Amino acid sequence: MSRSVLSRRSCQACATDTQHRVFADPGLGPLVSDFVAPEAANQPETFYPLTTYVCGDCKLVYLPESISPEKIFSDYPTFSSVSAGWLRHSEALAAHCIGRFGLDANSLVLEPGSNDGYLLQYFMAAGIPVLGVEPAANVAHRAAELGIPTEVAFFGRAQAESLVARGVVANLVIGNNVLGHVPDLDDFLGGVALVLADDGVTSFEFCHLLRIIEGNQVDQIIHEHFGHLSLLALETIAARHGLSIFDVAELDTHGGSLRVHAQLTATGSRPVEASVTRVLDAERAHGLDSWEAYEGFRERSWRTKHEVLANLIELKRDGRSIVGYGAAGKGAILAIQAGLGPDFLDYVVDLSPHKQGLLMPGLRLPIHAPDMVRETKPDYLYLLAWRLRDEIMEQMSFVRDWGGQFIVPLPEFEIIP
Repeated sequence: MSRSVLSRRSCQACATDTQHRVFADPGLGPLVSDFVAPEAANQPETFYPLTTYVCGDCKLVYLPESISPEKIFSDYPTFSSVSAGWLRHSEALAAHCIGRFGLDANSLVLEPGSNDGYLLQYFMAAGIPVLGVEPAANVAHRAAELGIPTEVAFFGRAQAESLVARGVVANLVIGNNVLGHVPDLDDFLGGVALVLADDGVTSFEFCHLLRIIEGNQVDQIIHEHFGHLSLLALETIAARHGLSIFDVAELDTHGGSLRVHAQLTATGSRPVEASVTRVLDAERAHGLDSWEAYEGFRERSWRTKHEVLANLIELKRDGRSIVGYGAAGKGAILAIQAGLGPDFLDYVVDLSPHKQGLLMPGLRLPIHAPDMVRETKPDYLYLLAWRLRDEIMEQMSFVRDWGGQFIVPLPEFEIIP
């Protein structure tokens, strides 16, 4: 196994000039949120670097900014309310936070990256004041239509200072799958510390780097994922902003996530739970505090691509028809990295009406509503959104009526009757 080359760089969280090592190197790819209109199918498309590094100081795995956040997030095609499973998860999270932290009508819940109001709606239904901060105007507009107060902005120190100047102080700052999408964690967490009440709490869920490495989740490397976090990395970065982690929970969502609760170190009074030590010890046991755990991910990602292609080539040689399910970012990059164009996939289906009728970036595969599968009766449904396998297989169970089967590419290639 070849060792990835060391270099000196400055990461987006600690801004220190230290040694860095290549973590993943899938080459170039298009912006996966830039879906293509059919009339623009013959127009050129820009591809950007996807080489990802691990910082020798804070151990953040990060993608250097090659595309401005405004280009990625100002007009965003992902509406979180589309997934029924994610809504159930969000409703349970709101109930958990309300009960554990004693939130009531005198509290304020602030959510940076609030999307279409999928989470804040449950706090608001319980009579708790909320405020969303969402950079994508199109999804923020959807939240506003639901009556959820939402400001269109990128959250950071400047936005936090503006909120505080208006008397806004949050008892809970919450964000699901936000930390990994932040191009400047230093600025973001600095803003969180500014706007948080003295006895306030932060709650963030994010994909756990340890599970990404263990599960060889190569599709996590997309342009909108600026950072991939372990608890070790977050603890180091948060401490620089006077935030201390007091509890963590391991979740199954998104291929393995952490839910982290933190407070202001100077004024918070909640005791540190044993869960924090348990997860930190597990990460150290896997070597996440040294280089070793990060070595080999690049080569394993390449082998995964080869395995997927070998299996799909065999199916196509047998004359089988294959349709993809899931046009979200991770699904798109999974297809792009493996080169699954129209010679492999007839088309892709997705529940989101905002993507239907468009073409997948990079591959130009047409995106249809799931009902198209009933009409064409493919032999296989390839789950690009493999993390939702149970939900999708239940929703699309009718493919078995004609003998259709499901292909799950990760964490290992699997065909399910």
